[in-house]
Amino acid sequence: MIVAYSKEQGVTRRKISDEEIERLVFALVNEGALILEEGIASKASDVDMVYLTGYGFPLYRGGPMLYADTVGLYNVERAMRKYGAQANGEAWKPAARD
Repeated sequence: MIVAYSKEQGVTRRKISDEEIERLVFALVNEGALILEEGIASKASDVDMVYLTGYGFPLYRGGPMLYADTVGLYNVERAMRKYGAQANGEAWKPAARD
């Protein structure tokens, strides 16, 4: 159904790379960090619960904040700086780490 609709709309389907998926998840991670920085949530696990129960993030993944901890915050920040150098650098400015 999705393939047929894409064709009907003139959209060319393509394979989505692992790097593109990582880029999207890291954007979620940084937004989560900004939410923590602003005091809207008190713990990273609170942010993950919203993604898991409210936005439908896959339960078995544990949420984007847990993923960031697994990958390592150094690696997340390094990747974000790389993405910022590629385009729209201000949008990729990492949230402050406390």
